[in-house]
Amino acid sequence: REWCQDGKPVWVHLETGIIGAPGSQPTPLQVKAEVWMALIHGARGIDYFVHQFKPKFNEHALLDNPDMLAAVTAVNQQITSLARVLNSATIADGVAVESTNPKTPVHALVKRQGGATYVFSAALYGEATKATFRVQGLTGNRTAEVLGEDRQVRVQNGVFTDAFAGHGVHLYRTGQ
Repeated sequence: REWCQDGKPVWVHLETGIIGAPGSQPTPLQVKAEVWMALIHGARGIDYFVHQFKPKFNEHALLDNPDMLAAVTAVNQQITSLARVLNSATIADGVAVESTNPKTPVHALVKRQGGATYVFSAALYGEATKATFRVQGLTGNRTAEVLGEDRQVRVQNGVFTDAFAGHGVHLYRTGQ
């Protein structure tokens, strides 16, 4: 984004299989986290590298991996369901996040759409952590739905805490 002075859309190309050394294949959890890390940091599109070069070339390796294919399909469906929100304006400095594990920072992005506030967050590395979020513009006591997880977190004056597994992703929605 810096190279184009934020004037052009940025797309991220993500690995879904083995490109080099056998055993280097990302996990479905890692790919999901990479997708959300990219979107949180301003990517406007995602592209998946589906080929495998070693130990044998496979031009459609993603389609031959049921677990990875299911994960990519699920994250694409989630992005599609949130497209209107993702395409809305980002709230600059809308959230500050503190992670209890310095080896696993959590990054987040705030959007507002249709009377709701959304916080999209991802743990950047493989170790577990707890993160405390301070969201600008939220007052009073409320709950935030954790999208796709069938649970809620309590938000008090814009502050809430949640646990993250390594490479964890949590997407929150609360009334404005």
